[in-house]
Amino acid sequence: MSDLTVAMITLNEENAVGKVVRSIQAVVPDAEILIVDSSTDSTAEIASELGAHVIKQFPPIGYGPAMALALRSGSGEVVVTLDCDDTYPAERIPELRRLVLEEGWDVVDGSRLYGKPQAMPMPNYVANRMLGALASLLFGKRLNDLHSGMRAYRKSVVDELRFDPKGAALPVELLLRPLKEGRRVHVIPIEYTFRIGQSTMRPLETMKWSMRRILRVRFS
Repeated sequence: MSDLTVAMITLNEENAVGKVVRSIQAVVPDAEILIVDSSTDSTAEIASELGAHVIKQFPPIGYGPAMALALRSGSGEVVVTLDCDDTYPAERIPELRRLVLEEGWDVVDGSRLYGKPQAMPMPNYVANRMLGALASLLFGKRLNDLHSGMRAYRKSVVDELRFDPKGAALPVELLLRPLKEGRRVHVIPIEYTFRIGQSTMRPLETMKWSMRRILRVRFS
């Protein structure tokens, strides 16, 4: 059994899932690849044929419940999350694993925002930096990418973490709540490239929920 689970959630990613799964297998061939899928296309079939463990969650009930299921269903000591749209560098997964297992970090956040990524629209970049600045002020640690889709979590921390999966912007809470609870949180810069397929993110709803989660974690 591997000490590493790479967890993803998918919604109609048939054009990207094969490439992403193969890129993971190329750098961490021993990893469990776990996908929570709510697709109506052939995403699940493609992933299963390539050896991924697919959990169907249909009809879709939202990003948060799907991510919560993915995080808590992995068998590895480390769970690395990855968006299944080919925007994040799979070749950094071994580094994330090492930082948890060998250096003792509980959460390692892969930040896209040490500079402006070409693949990120300017309004998204500005909003993310504003959210990061607010969180840095309230939590006393430099944070600039609360919405990163690439992180490593110690599985025991995930299992103990109390969070609300309902609503948008769950990655915000999954970063801030461990920090508030005194867990060891580390941030590293990562690359971010253009996605395969169309984004389903709703910016205004995401911004509203991000603010709600920041304030709820800080003052609850």
